[in-house]
Amino acid sequence: MDQQTLAERLAVLVKSYDVRGASPQELDTDVARAVGAAFAVETGAAADPAGGGGGAVVVGHDMRVTSPQIAEALAEGITSTGADVVSIGLASTDMLYFASGEWDLPGIMVTASHNPSGDNGLKLCRAGARPIGRDTGLSAIADRAVAGVAPTGSAGAVTERDALTAYAQRVTELVGVEQGGATRRRLKVVVDAANGMGGLIAPAVLARLDVEVHGLYLELDGTFPNHPANPLDPANLVDLQAAVREQGADVGLAFDGDADRCFVVDERGELVSPSAVTAMIAARELRKHPGETVLHNVITSRAVREVIVESGGTPVRTPVGHSLIKAEMARTGAVFGGEHSGHYYFRDFFLADSGMLAALHVLAAMTASDDPLSEIVAEFERYPSSGELNSRVADAAAVTARVAAAYADQEQDRLDGLTVTAADWWFNLRSSQTEPLLRLNVEADDEETMVSVRDAVLTLIHQEESP
Repeated sequence: MDQQTLAERLAVLVKSYDVRGASPQELDTDVARAVGAAFAVETGAAADPAGGGGGAVVVGHDMRVTSPQIAEALAEGITSTGADVVSIGLASTDMLYFASGEWDLPGIMVTASHNPSGDNGLKLCRAGARPIGRDTGLSAIADRAVAGVAPTGSAGAVTERDALTAYAQRVTELVGVEQGGATRRRLKVVVDAANGMGGLIAPAVLARLDVEVHGLYLELDGTFPNHPANPLDPANLVDLQAAVREQGADVGLAFDGDADRCFVVDERGELVSPSAVTAMIAARELRKHPGETVLHNVITSRAVREVIVESGGTPVRTPVGHSLIKAEMARTGAVFGGEHSGHYYFRDFFLADSGMLAALHVLAAMTASDDPLSEIVAEFERYPSSGELNSRVADAAAVTARVAAAYADQEQDRLDGLTVTAADWWFNLRSSQTEPLLRLNVEADDEETMVSVRDAVLTLIHQEESP
């Protein structure tokens, strides 16, 4: 592939905090090979041209159709610089972060997370699972890939290493839920893996607990034959909700494609708001670590901030995005961070996000109580919300400006997109970093106000431009 074509491809693929796009149309083996070599140089894993020995890079991949070829091409690019590759094979993204943190190696995860089956992508981190985003190395890697990296005289080696066993042990130990622990009851848990990587990690982790597991779509299949691996869309939770009710289960867990996000369904088959999960985990972590800082992003419920303060912690509001939040966790020393999109970050897990750790916190809270999950989380679900509403628009900046002008008399901030706040409601309008969408979240003190604000903003968003 020539430099111009590679530059054009990367201009499309490089997002704020990962690489993502159609595969193989945009992300193919040539792009992966160039990025692999550039990544090895950027992270210091490449051998010194003067003759110094190289380091190593850990590589994992999900179950998407093109993922094995992309991972192999990455390895070719990395080893061409004299660096070694430690391949963990099929993995969830939080497994890759665990391996990077535990082995102190930079890492690349091949995944497009919850995107459609025709997409693929790369999530990158430095040694210790430290994040790489556009402004913290990703742009430099893209520039270096386009410029080209000359191969060294001696290529590195590729070795395979199991990370799943140690990962499963670590996450259960962190929450203290392994078999033999004190519990009030044995839970019945339904897991919907959506044919994604949850089908690999959930059975391995939950086998360490005294729980009864019923699996949905655990078979790894990157074509997603049953439903898309995006639990943020309510349509993709329908099967899990029905199974929870039919099985008389205590809880349902839904994972996205790379299993770094987890959504929770209570015993009634009702979705537990990710903000409520964030508040619950924040309260649990602050009991262990009194007075610490907890992060929450711009679209989490006001209840999250309230619970953090009530629990004696210090809340810090952040933009959306995993590399941004990890950097802020490192800066503030936060013990935990939560996003309304179902990402949960833990200081004790290399500051990385883990859907499985969040799920284990929910299970631990349940086994320590006689109450059903709906009652346990009731104290954390305080305000009616719209959920995330996505709109496709021709000009996101123009639409956002129109909405801002309409609410010019209200408090506004631009920490991430547009947040407008009144005494009894707030909304956030922001552009997706991975899809051509404008995302709206609304919350209010009561349902009537929430619906009124939601409908008014949506009308502004979809207002036709004057000819």
